[in-house]
Formats: sequence, C-alpha cells, structure tokens
Amino acid sequence: MKKLVFPFIVLLFSLGVFQKSYAHCEIPCGIYNDELRIALLYEHILTIEKSMDKITELSTSGDYMGITRWTMAKEDHANKIQHEVAQYFITQRIKLPTETEGAEFEKYEKQLALLHQLIVYAMKAKQTADKTYIEKLRKSLSNFEEVYFEGKHRHKIEHHD
Repeated sequence: MKKLVFPFIVLLFSLGVFQKSYAHCEIPCGIYNDELRIALLYEHILTIEKSMDKITELSTSGDYMGITRWTMAKEDHANKIQHEVAQYFITQRIKLPTETEGAEFEKYEKQLALLHQLIVYAMKAKQTADKTYIEKLRKSLSNFEEVYFEGKHRHKIEHHD
C-alpha cells in the first residue's frame, strides 16, 4: 500500500489537483481593499528593485546560487504584480462602462492602458536587471492610482537605497 501513496501524490501534483491558493477569489463577496492592493504592488516593485541590485552586486563575485535566488525572487514578485493586476483589478475592480464614449469610458480606457503597462513592465523586469523598468513600474502604478482614486494619491513612492 505504501508503494502506491508516493506515485499517487506525484500524479495529483502533476495533474494540478493541488493548486496555489490566492488571497482573493472571484466570488461576489464584496470584500475589497484597493489601498492594500496598491501598497502591495509598490512593495513588489521595491522587492524587484532590491533583487536587481543584488543580482548586479553578486554578478562579479561568482555567487551563482545567490544570483539564482535573487533572480527567482525578482521573477516571483513580477508574477505577483501581473496576477494582482489581472485577477484583482482588471477582473474584479475595473467596471465595464455602460457606454462606449464619454467620461466613464475615458476613465475605463485610461485604467486599462495603465494596467496593461504594469503587466508589460513586470514582464520586462523578469527579462532583465535594467532598473529603468522599476521607474516605469512606479510611474505607471502612480498614474493608475491617481486615475483610480480620482486624483488622490494614497501611497508614498519609495526608492531602494
């Protein structure tokens, strides 16, 4: 019997039966904390920036394990940005406008464009250690925050030293 348990568990994992659980789902529970999500996105950007700094620092030392770990952290946080933007904001928080023109539609288009920038810049941050994408991520998030909260910035943009 014990010989069957391990192959069964491997099979379950390979079929995707056990999936990673995320903090928020797509049921209509009405429990949202937009300010927290924005703060988490800023934190992910800061972590990516620190990862890039460490990758650059370690690249001259030959510490390949350290480089690998920081690269994995960088990619993980970029993936988290993409997930939050797509699954939280685009799927659940950005409302479809009732008309295809007017102020409501213009706000919708601005929000989608800025969220698309965040997804693309997160992808670029995975591909490189070029910190210009950090500034692009921060600027896109700041601009999204301004449009989303209608001119009220709620978070201080931090920079890594």
